[in-house]
Amino acid sequence: MHSGKTVFAQLMDFIPAHDFGRCVNRYQGDYKVSSFSCWDQFLCLAFAQLTYRESLRDIETCLRALGSHLYHLGIRGHVARSTLAEANETRDFRIYADLAQVLIATARPLYAGEDFGVDLEQTVYALDCTTIDLCLALFPWARYRAYHAAVKMHTLLDLQGNIPAFIDVKPAKIHEIHTLDELLPEPGSIYIMDRAYLDFARLYHWHQALAFFIIHARKDFRFHRLTAHPVDKLTGLRCDQTIRLQSFYPAKSYPDPLRRIRYRDAKTEKTLIFLTNNFILPTLTITQLYKCRWQVELFFKWVKQHLRIKKFYGLSPNAVKTQIWIAISVYVLLAIVRKRLRLELNLYPMSQILSLTLFEKMPLLQAFSQINDSSELAPSGNQLNLFHL
Repeated sequence: MHSGKTVFAQLMDFIPAHDFGRCVNRYQGDYKVSSFSCWDQFLCLAFAQLTYRESLRDIETCLRALGSHLYHLGIRGHVARSTLAEANETRDFRIYADLAQVLIATARPLYAGEDFGVDLEQTVYALDCTTIDLCLALFPWARYRAYHAAVKMHTLLDLQGNIPAFIDVKPAKIHEIHTLDELLPEPGSIYIMDRAYLDFARLYHWHQALAFFIIHARKDFRFHRLTAHPVDKLTGLRCDQTIRLQSFYPAKSYPDPLRRIRYRDAKTEKTLIFLTNNFILPTLTITQLYKCRWQVELFFKWVKQHLRIKKFYGLSPNAVKTQIWIAISVYVLLAIVRKRLRLELNLYPMSQILSLTLFEKMPLLQAFSQINDSSELAPSGNQLNLFHL
């Protein structure tokens, strides 16, 4: 209900207060805190994400300019640059990581019926990571190479709705392959990965857990062909084979047969080789599923373009992870609002509208319904689009 609330306050009402309180209590986030609570910290950083603030001073200046109107935004504590900096440094980032998981658990059922281009009953995930560059002089704990620093955001994206099911932020020097150890494979689900995640021992563990994988293979691995199946070469397919690994250590790590598919992309003129433990799906469907892995790349580009994760408000690992997790929370929150209000808009125009109307006192739906034709605010051909309706 509107009740004279600002658009920002109505947007934050979609965050379950009870679950947020449990996240705070789990890590004692408000222990001995008298004036600037974890909720105040979250609201300030969510405001920064939605209005594209570049620094703590920028956040402080904009919020203080509102004066008494801060109360109507839901912020009860005194906003100061030093207070916000201390909160980012000392309050456990896992508070906001757990909040993001709560929002993800809410969003995924809302998008369960979304079409991502391949008609399947199984849940399909795309696993990948993106590198976020940092300044080595300011972030020495994230040293990546001799003169570079970076962190990697590892993401498991549910292709139905492009909602991240798993996210982990680690220093970039830690290899992607270790992410497989932290994931709990779901029986019957399909996981799409590039060749950075090729580790036969880990893949065999997933195979034993009854999960399916499709992975881009290297061209130089040795194998023994057991059977070959006919394919339509007009579709770009070159072969569909049942194989067994031949080299000593790979064969020991993965003793069962694998399915090897070779496909030539007519647009790029590149030949791709896929390995999978799924012997049921049609050959062409396997290649179509791997093409859908590009959605996780679009997710990374969207987050980097439209959320504040390139410039950080703090220098410690905790401050960096806090900012990233709150950015992800804002992304998922917009996705929830989009479904709950049954909006035809994509997330990009939603974020643009919110950046200008956060302080208006109008019903949240009215802020979006003033756009009669959603195509007027649709992104151009160069704009990334994660939701095709």
